[in-house]
Amino acid sequence: MSDTPNQISGDFPKALRDEFAPDFSTRAPDDLETYGRDWTRVYPAQPSLIAFPRTTDEVARLLRLCSKHSVAVVPSGGRTGLAGGAVASNGEVVISLDRMNRMGPVDTLAQTVRVQAGAITEAVHRHCETSGLTWPVDFASKGSSQVGGNIATNAGGVKVIKYGSTRQWVLGLEVVTMDGTILELNGALEKNNTGADLKQLFIGSEGTLGVITEATLKLTRVPGDLDVFFFALSDMGAVLRLFLEARRAPFTLMAFETMSANCLEQSARHFGLKKPLETDAQAYVLMEVERPVSSNAGELLEQWLTDLFEKELVLDGTKAQSPREARELWMLREGVAEALYQKAFLHKNDIAVPVSELEPFVREMDALFRERHSDFEVAVWGHIGDGNLHINTLKPDAVSKVEFMKRCHEADQALFEIVRSHHGSVSAEHGIGLLKKDALHFTRTADELRYLRLLKSAFDPKGLLNPGKIFD
Repeated sequence: MSDTPNQISGDFPKALRDEFAPDFSTRAPDDLETYGRDWTRVYPAQPSLIAFPRTTDEVARLLRLCSKHSVAVVPSGGRTGLAGGAVASNGEVVISLDRMNRMGPVDTLAQTVRVQAGAITEAVHRHCETSGLTWPVDFASKGSSQVGGNIATNAGGVKVIKYGSTRQWVLGLEVVTMDGTILELNGALEKNNTGADLKQLFIGSEGTLGVITEATLKLTRVPGDLDVFFFALSDMGAVLRLFLEARRAPFTLMAFETMSANCLEQSARHFGLKKPLETDAQAYVLMEVERPVSSNAGELLEQWLTDLFEKELVLDGTKAQSPREARELWMLREGVAEALYQKAFLHKNDIAVPVSELEPFVREMDALFRERHSDFEVAVWGHIGDGNLHINTLKPDAVSKVEFMKRCHEADQALFEIVRSHHGSVSAEHGIGLLKKDALHFTRTADELRYLRLLKSAFDPKGLLNPGKIFD
């Protein structure tokens, strides 16, 4: 690790020692490296110090102290983001929420649970399942992502088609602003018509307006029996035609995921799994449904599948015959990102367009890479139900990293123009962070950016909280 900028100087170190217990913070090199970065792996980890508060009061006291001494702060959750939103590269103090992982009792009448921001997503799922309830925010990183980070980035994931994104499942927030003010926003109220809903300002703000310390989460029932299907299709048009049929079907659609052929190939190879279908295709779909509650549920599903093949909507398909097979199908899909990382150096994009625009968007994107970057291998996977595609460009062996990134930046400008022409977003679920600041204007107007800056100035006039994220 390179030399760490020594931002914490003057009276701040002594004030920190006087205010907090010895185990409250660390400057150990391994901890600075671990907590100073996220999954982006692009920016250097150069924080000055890592703090581990256990309570909202400790967060407030620390922020008050940092504000007094003009020390910049980066909030840190599970660090599973891919936009550099949790990176500390300029000597900032990192506030890790790891120790703030307490989960309160599940309120089965209100169907809510109060948790601290450091609670792991999957742990919240397990905590609620014993009551027959779940917090339906679900994605591949659920075993390490934290609730506070999910909220701060308005995380999406694989079940958005059924449940929507994170903001739909947050009733109330406890937030600490940079000057140490503790805001209790909405509590557990389902209805509160007393002006603007301030908690929504912090959902998706990437820790630039305040540090989320606790949340009251809205829960729903655990779904019933689930079936997982895997289909081979000719192209994106066929994927969307299948999606339309699935929405009309006699079951509840829980997930509808797609991946290109090279995604499936690499994921199967990486995890040592057999490809679920012998048919080669351009596109594949993993679909999860909640079985209808009726005596003839099996017959309804079989008839629906028969109709798919009679209408020639799919080239091939299979249904998981056991929980193990279902898990393996999901592993093929959820493991794509990990598998691609093992194959080559990647440049990643995470875009969204309206679902109705997906087919023309993909057609124009394919033409862009075919005509201008034919030596690049592009792997695409995503969540069809919310129009979110993850576009991964793999570096050719013959191209240096410097040249590859230069060409990717050029390709991005053309790609984002296509995104804008289809009224889309340059970031669907990982936020802007450091990585996509230069592309924000493709999605946000000058007037929107002006108001976003005014919000930042109102909550953090010194610009000390997660500085440099979203915009400078």
